[in-house]
Amino acid sequence: MRGYDFIKNDFDPCVYKKVSGSSVLFLVVYVDDILLIGNDIKMLGDTKAWLSTQFSMKHLGEASYILGIKIFRDRSKRILGMTQNSYVEKILKRFKMEHSKRGFLPMRHGVKLSKKQSPKTDEELKRTLDILYASAVGSIQYVAQCTRPDIAYTLSVTSRYQACAGEAHWTAVKTIHKYLRKTKDVFLVYGGGELILEGFSDASFQSDDDDAKSQSGLSLSRATGGPGGGILFIAASEAAKEAVWMKNYIQELGVVPSIAEPVVIFCDNNGAIAQAKEPRSHHLSKHILRRYPSA
Repeated sequence: MRGYDFIKNDFDPCVYKKVSGSSVLFLVVYVDDILLIGNDIKMLGDTKAWLSTQFSMKHLGEASYILGIKIFRDRSKRILGMTQNSYVEKILKRFKMEHSKRGFLPMRHGVKLSKKQSPKTDEELKRTLDILYASAVGSIQYVAQCTRPDIAYTLSVTSRYQACAGEAHWTAVKTIHKYLRKTKDVFLVYGGGELILEGFSDASFQSDDDDAKSQSGLSLSRATGGPGGGILFIAASEAAKEAVWMKNYIQELGVVPSIAEPVVIFCDNNGAIAQAKEPRSHHLSKHILRRYPSA
C-alpha cells in the first residue's frame, strides 16, 4: 500500500489514506474485504486497477452490503444509513425466534439478573445444557457494536453469565431477540451536517449484586469509587480516554476541520464535574485521581 502512496492511519491499522492535491481516497480493509471511499472518480478507478494487478479481486460496485451490514444512501438529503436486518433475521432463525412475539423493550422493566439464578440442581442443569448461550450473546454483540447501541446495556448485563447461565438469563437473552424482531429494520443514520464529537458518561454504584461492581457507560468498573461522585468521575475519565482516541483517529483522516475543537463530555453529577475541573486529592479520592487522571 505504501508503494502506491497510501499512508496508514496511526490509530487504526486497517485504514489507509491517499492524497493528491484536492483529491482524497480512503481504503478500509478487513481480512479480504476492501472498501474504497473518495471524492475523485478517476483516482478510485486507478486504485482499483492497481489493486487488481496486486491481488485476485472481484469488484462489486457501489457499496451496498459489507460484513453483514446493509448500507443505504440518499444523496439528495445527504444521509447515510446502516442496518443489519438480514443478519438479525439469521440470528432469529438460528435460535428459533423468528416467529416469537415482538418486544417493545430489550429488557423487561424490573428484571434483575444475578448468579443466584444459575442452575443449582442436576435437573436445572440438564434443562440448560442445550442452550447456546455464549453463541447467542456473541451474535447479538456484533449487532450492538455496529448499528444498534440501544441494546448495548442489556447485552452487557446478559453477557456476564456465559459461564453460569440459567433459565432466567436465557429468558433475558430471548427478550433481546424479541425486541430485535420488532426493530430489525431500524437504521443507524448519519446526517450530512458538520461532525461535532461529544461524549456522555453515567454510572450506577455497585449495581451488580454478585460482585458489587459498578456499571458505567463504557465499562464494568471494579474500582470502588464511592456512591457520590467517585464512580461517576471514573466513568467520565473512561469516556475522556475514548474521546482522545476518537479525536486522534478523526484528526488523522484530515477531512473533518471541526475535530480541532475540544470534545465536550457531559456528566450529570456535580461532584464529578467539580473534581474534573479542579482535582482535589484527599483521603476519599486520592486513589481515584492516581488511577483515573484523564477527566
